[in-house]
This record gives sequence, C-alpha cells and structure tokens, in this order.
Amino acid sequence: MVLPTWSITLIGSIAAVCTTAAFVPQVIRVWRLKRAEEISLITFLVLSIGSLVWLMYGLLISAWPVIVANGLTFALVLTILSLKVMWDRRSLPSAS
Repeated sequence: MVLPTWSITLIGSIAAVCTTAAFVPQVIRVWRLKRAEEISLITFLVLSIGSLVWLMYGLLISAWPVIVANGLTFALVLTILSLKVMWDRRSLPSAS
C-alpha cells in the first residue's frame, strides 16, 4: 500500500510533536525543583548528540518534521543539561 505524501508527512509530524513534547515536563520539573541529581548526564549527552545528528540529517534531506522536532528537542535537551550542570555545581560542598 502506498500512502499519499501528505499522510506520510502527517504521521511524521505527529511523531515529532509527541517525542519533542515529552521533554517539556522534564524541563519544567528541573526548573521548579532547582535540582537535577536524578538526571543522567551520560543519557542526556548522548541524547543531545543524537538530536543534533537527526537535525543535520533533516536539513540534508529537507524534511521539515525532522528539522523542527530535532531542533526543538536539541534545545530542550541542552536546557536540561545546562540546568543540571549549573545546579549540580551549586550543590557541591564548598572547600572552605
């Protein structure tokens, strides 16, 4: 069965919205709690690299659902990583 182009784009767009939106609650939670010890640094580093590569792939094939979703996901993941690094450093005991 061959689907029309618009329906394939719709399927990709729905997937893009769902996977990107999944990170919004995590950003809100980390921001509200002002801590991120439970966030895995390695997981989010790998995820950021993956999102960046997907973004590059989307740009190369001019696939807007891939570009938009991974651009936003990359920004959200970098936000979480930045907050984690910032707040993890604040929670370290000072050497006084």
